[in-house]
Amino acid sequence: MTEKYDSAFDALADSPSEALNLKLRARLMHEIRDRVSANNWTQAETAKHLGVSQPRVSDLLNGKLSKFSLDALVNMLAALGGDIQLEVA
Repeated sequence: MTEKYDSAFDALADSPSEALNLKLRARLMHEIRDRVSANNWTQAETAKHLGVSQPRVSDLLNGKLSKFSLDALVNMLAALGGDIQLEVA
């Protein structure tokens, strides 16, 4: 019998908590990329806004989830004026 997964993260993760963490990080990363794109910022400009290096921005924009903690992504979104509304299901 094959398992049913709600997302690729469910299939990749070793536990439900790891899958949830991956989903949250991916969602935050997506939101940050959207804001960068909407402002037409270069990686160098984005780095200044986020207070990080350009190579770090490159990792972010290329979706390298493993290089970013949930805390780091929350801080980056906040640096761009973003906010988070939490709904627990």
